[in-house]
Formats: sequence, structure tokens, C-alpha cells
Amino acid sequence: MRAQSSATTTRPIAVTAVERRGLGTAQAALGVAAFSLTFPATAWGLESFGPWSLVALRSVLAALVAGGCLLAAGTLPAGGCGPGRRGTLPRRRGAGLRSVLPARRHLPGLAVVAAGVVVGFPLLTTLALQTSTTAHAAVVVGLLPLTTAALSALRMGTRPSRRFWTAALAGAAAVLAFTVAQSGGALTAADGYLFGALLVCAAGYTEGGRLAKVMPGWQVIGWALVLCLPLSVPGAVLALSYEPVRLTGYGVAGLLWVALGSQFLGLVVWYRGMAAVGIPRASQLQLAQPLLTLVWSALLLGEHLTAAAPLTAVAVLVCIAVTQRS
Repeated sequence: MRAQSSATTTRPIAVTAVERRGLGTAQAALGVAAFSLTFPATAWGLESFGPWSLVALRSVLAALVAGGCLLAAGTLPAGGCGPGRRGTLPRRRGAGLRSVLPARRHLPGLAVVAAGVVVGFPLLTTLALQTSTTAHAAVVVGLLPLTTAALSALRMGTRPSRRFWTAALAGAAAVLAFTVAQSGGALTAADGYLFGALLVCAAGYTEGGRLAKVMPGWQVIGWALVLCLPLSVPGAVLALSYEPVRLTGYGVAGLLWVALGSQFLGLVVWYRGMAAVGIPRASQLQLAQPLLTLVWSALLLGEHLTAAAPLTAVAVLVCIAVTQRS
């Protein structure tokens, strides 16, 4: 009787862990889908706004939405929410939806998230897309999973297996070769912006994934956006005073997507996914992002795709399958 009772009590725990991993993978995949539209949407946004205006406005709009969500959730003091709990949050349904002020020890990590994914990556890629096609810019996304996994290993002491690294390198090489071939194999002045964006975004992903283990993922990006408001609001005012604005339907749609889809909602599900399945494994899902971006570029911007796309897609999917099982 005792053995049977033990078996029945441990089984739901195993099922819950599997379900949590599956949900985390699905959330990370949704984040990748949202990110894959960022470059085409940025190209649309540049039809109406200058690069500095577009970046500042997307940050302000996303911060306003994030701040509204934090206020609606009800902000609690860091580390506590009421008497009798010794500074811990209540263990009840929906408690994770409550907004908690970030502890002081988390502020440096939030600053890295803000510098990497709120300011650095959007600004550098937007500057690059002034002279680069979205297909060429996708090279930075192809290398991002490998860079994120490497920074995660250095920052958090993770040690993925040799098979994991082999598959990651193979996938990154396949995506890099494909995206460089799509751009004609020539490096442009925008490459400096792109590789800079690669580094700062990987740092932001790593810190965001680490923080998402101690606070809800939506609050990680939410507080990072809100903390940037003292810079983004004056930046938007200054940029709009110097850069001309020519409002078009595509331009406004591009701004709304990069602000709400990429900057906020995409990062919410992305950080939740990374917290559930781990930064190295989640980051490898981004190997599919350049191919998705190229598909959107062909459909939305009319860019030409070569016959190598399906072959590269198969190679990338194989690499993703290997990393998920490593």
C-alpha cells in the first residue's frame, strides 16, 4: 500500500514537469515568431520615421503598455506583500500575476536587459536597415543563439554537452552561410551595427532569462522598459524635432508591431520560455528565425528568395531537434 501510494504521488510531478517544459518551448517559439517580423516591420517603420525617432517611439509605446500592465496588476513591495508571510509572496492562484517592485540586487540585471534588448539591439539594427536588406540583417539573428548560449555558459556556469555545441555550431554555420549568400556574399558598412547588436542582445537575453527565474517574465521586460522612460521620452522628443515624419499606413503599422509585438509581447513569452526550458535550449529555437524573417520579407517586402531556402530550413530543423534532445 505504501509503495502504491508513493507511485501515485510522484507520477503527477513528472507529468507536470513534462508539461511545463512543453509549455516553455511553445512560449519561446511564439517569441521567435514575433521576433521574425521585427526586421520587416522596422523597414516599414523607416518609411515614416527616422531611425532615432523609430527606436525612441517604440520604447516609449512599449513602456506605456508595460507600465499600464504593472499598475493594473497592483504593485507590491519587493520581497513582501503582507503580514505573517515573512516577506514572501502569497502562495495562491494568480499570485504570479501580481506586480512586484524589483529588488535592489536585480537592478543591475534589469539595466543589462534594458541596454541590450530595449535600446541597443533596436537602435543598432535600425541603423543597419537603412542601408541593408532584411535578408542581410538576418545574419545577426542566425548567430544570436550560439552567442546567447556562450554568454549563458560564462555568466551562469551552464555546461551544455558536446553534442549540443556541435549541433549549435552546425546550425549557426548553416544559417550564416544562407544569409550571407542571400546578400550576395559582400560585407557592408552595416555589419558593424549588426555584430554590435548581436553582442548586446545576447547579453540582454542572458540576464533576462536569469531574472525570469526569480520574477515573472512579463515583469522582467516590463520593468526594463519602464526604467528606460527617463531616457526614451526625452530621446523621442529630441529625435522628432530633428527627423522628418511622413505618416503612412505601413509606417504606423511597423511602429506598432515593433513596439507592442516585438518589444513587449514577444519578449514576455520569450523570457517565460527561457525560464522554463533553460537559456541554451531556448536560444537554439532562434535558429529558425532568419528563415521566418526571409519568408516575411518575401511576402511583405517583395524580396527575392533563392532555392536554397528549403534545404537550409531542413538543416536548421535537424539542428534544433538535436539541441532539444541534448
